[in-house]
Amino acid sequence: MTDRTTNSSRQEPDSRPTTAGSPDDRGTASDDRSTAPETLPFRDSGPESPDAASPDTETPATETPATETPVPEQSQARPRLRAARLRPADVIRLGGTGLRTRPLRVFLSALGIAIGVAAMIAVVGISRSGQAEVDRRLDALGTNLLRVAPGQSLGGEKAQLPYETVPMIRRIPPVRQVAATGATDAHIYRNDHIAIGRTGSLDVLAAGRDLLPAVGGRVRGGRWLDAATEKYPAVVLGATAAQRLDVYTPGTRVWIGGRWFSLIGVLDPVPLAPELDSAALVGWPAARTYLRFDGHPSMVYVRTEDSEVTAVRAVLPPTAYPEKPSEVRVSRPSDALAAREATESALTGLLLGLGGVALLVGGVGVGNTMVISVLERRPEIGLRRALGATRGQIRTQFVTESLLLSLIGGLGGTVLGTLITAGYAVSRGWPTVVPAWASAAGIGSTLLIGMIAGLYPAMRASRLSPTEALSTT
Repeated sequence: MTDRTTNSSRQEPDSRPTTAGSPDDRGTASDDRSTAPETLPFRDSGPESPDAASPDTETPATETPATETPVPEQSQARPRLRAARLRPADVIRLGGTGLRTRPLRVFLSALGIAIGVAAMIAVVGISRSGQAEVDRRLDALGTNLLRVAPGQSLGGEKAQLPYETVPMIRRIPPVRQVAATGATDAHIYRNDHIAIGRTGSLDVLAAGRDLLPAVGGRVRGGRWLDAATEKYPAVVLGATAAQRLDVYTPGTRVWIGGRWFSLIGVLDPVPLAPELDSAALVGWPAARTYLRFDGHPSMVYVRTEDSEVTAVRAVLPPTAYPEKPSEVRVSRPSDALAAREATESALTGLLLGLGGVALLVGGVGVGNTMVISVLERRPEIGLRRALGATRGQIRTQFVTESLLLSLIGGLGGTVLGTLITAGYAVSRGWPTVVPAWASAAGIGSTLLIGMIAGLYPAMRASRLSPTEALSTT
């Protein structure tokens, strides 16, 4: 009995299963756990199974290290860098910097643009100033003046208006004023020592007292014919006639038709009756008395109501010469002025074309300047690209430079063209007119040309890579 008990007690330690809670086992397990992160690779095995704590299974590989804590995706994503944006003020500042570094080249390029714009504005301004002068004169003189003159007969000979032409035309209700002149065979000379035939292409005309108001003429010096002087050998010279004879002082005597006539007045130029400028005018009765004038009118001036000009023009030939209305010519002096204005407008179009060519040449100069600027500034372009400037920013910079260069030329050309127009108009006594649309069109065309001229250099500059551009330094 005693021996069995002793043997069984001796065998108990060998038969008892080893528990994980024994000191030896705990020390071994703790050693394994402390070395597990260093000897075993990390793997995500999911949640720990219940069998992981069994004594027959190695547990260190299933334990999750401290670095296994999941990290949110937002903290793992790197922030994406965005290119800096240039404000309009920055773009203008960059463009102006490129121009300030090359002042002479900028001046010469802008000068080409300025010449083209100045030519266009000066042509338009001078044309409009001349048109304004014509309109002013027509407004002052009126467009209701008609001229009646003899035409040609069926045999080709020059016809004659009847003696009763003037009183018959006065019977037309819308007619306000009627005056006539008559051609004589006399000639005028400065004195009686001038050789016969050297008349200076001056005519001697018989005139009535109502001629000057009808044609809108004015006396520059002296006086016009009146009831007393129209019967005596007195003469009034037109502006051109006084200049050719070099006679301006009233009281001076001139030789007309073999006798002396006394000068009583000198006229200003008559725009609506330019034939009077080169004529010597004597009274109608004096012409019949001293110059053997036959009394037939050679030109009749008719003033009508403004609204009835067309109607009166239609009835003038049968009224002036009822027997032969086809031998009467009726004209309107204002139509001649309008035709001259149309001719000047055609010339203006030609000059505008020449100004456009000059402006195009200036645009070529701007493009050439920008291409050379890109070639010279390759290191600057490369440095800016290396520091983060985008292709669009480089392209915008050079287009801005081209626009600023064109704008400088356009503004300078506008000022120059306005000064030229003003100087010419003042020298001719015209009103100065520079249409606003001409200035706006000049500046707008320069900006358009500048943008087109600078687009290719800007595209070329934006295609340069930083390494290629910096390799030229």
